[in-house]
Amino acid sequence: MPILCIPARLGSTRLPRKVLLDLGGKPVVQHVWERAKKVKQASRVVILTDADEVAKIARGFGAEVIMTSPDCPSGTARIASALDQLPGEFFLNIQGDEPFIEPDLLDQLITRWKETKCRLVTAVSKITQTERLQASSVVKVVRAENGEAIYFSRSPIPFLRGVEITDWVKQRDYWSHIGVYGYDRATLAGYAKLSATELEATESLEQLRFLAHGITFQTVVTHYHPVAIDTAEDLSAARLLIK
Repeated sequence: MPILCIPARLGSTRLPRKVLLDLGGKPVVQHVWERAKKVKQASRVVILTDADEVAKIARGFGAEVIMTSPDCPSGTARIASALDQLPGEFFLNIQGDEPFIEPDLLDQLITRWKETKCRLVTAVSKITQTERLQASSVVKVVRAENGEAIYFSRSPIPFLRGVEITDWVKQRDYWSHIGVYGYDRATLAGYAKLSATELEATESLEQLRFLAHGITFQTVVTHYHPVAIDTAEDLSAARLLIK
């Protein structure tokens, strides 16, 4: 059965200690864990952290915790480093700062992996506003006819020649990337051997490391729009949503 992994790093440059900040009387990461526990097709939900404080609080609300090195540069690396403690064939990486992640979406990602036996799977949602299409904080995805992701970029892609950018979303489908990933065991086990790439550094997008090495993502279309907590303003907005 698939295993759901929640990397939870305490050190955050934009919003320190964000996974432990209070949201409706619970730490942010507890909301993520509680939603992950509702996924029907998962056998385990594990929080992976390098901080004793996170581990203590997580165990206090009933979570299974695996301690990892503080040197892990990404959530993917953190999960890969603990693979010997995670027997299974498929793993979902759920960000520890997304308290509104939808359990149904996570089940859909697992289903897509079962159907296609893809090495990687992630989620995309339709962009309907020009502002989101142009925002560098919104990662855009170009998809092939079979649903695989061809490329991820912070720029508006694909370029629609001869049309004003304000009309692009009216002319064709544009997709944003939702930052939840599924990996089969072999791909995750081989992650440490994948060298960093120029594409990954240029766009500052870790998923491009896989594409640059010829490993493709299957995608699932969702209406879910993430409410990740990266700033104090995000936290305020999340508290309003909780109410």
